[in-house]
Amino acid sequence: MKIVTERVEWTSRPILVHSTRTALAAVASLLVARSFELAEAYWAPITTLVIAQSSVASAFAVSWQFFVGTALGAVLGAVAASYFEPHVLVFGACVLILGFLRAAARSDLPAYRFGAVTLAIVLLVPRTGYPWQIALHRFAEVSIGLAVALVLAWIWPENEKVNT
Repeated sequence: MKIVTERVEWTSRPILVHSTRTALAAVASLLVARSFELAEAYWAPITTLVIAQSSVASAFAVSWQFFVGTALGAVLGAVAASYFEPHVLVFGACVLILGFLRAAARSDLPAYRFGAVTLAIVLLVPRTGYPWQIALHRFAEVSIGLAVALVLAWIWPENEKVNT
């Protein structure tokens, strides 16, 4: 079995453009989230980094799934955290319910994945704030990250030829 390794030159134009594009998007997203004084502003650039690696067409599709899933997970997490302690059975039941909600919303599996992550963050991460405030902040952080990534995809589309 022959293993072929291809050397990627970091000075190649597509790599420089891609890296610059990604860095600017992440920084912009963080600055926007910080301007709203969100407690966990780092979720905005994390979201942007996930979406900004996509082509224009896939960025919009993935963003919609991310948005729907995050909304479902935030609402379900806030409801559950308002009435129950963050117990493993409550979490498991919520993940199950989220699957049904995702199907009812006619969303794809990425929405379920993103929703489950949001649900876990809202329900399981110890915080001192109110569940609805935590859920709203999480939704806002993700929405900012999505918006920045979509604006970036629209004004500065990803070059499809960039190697991974």
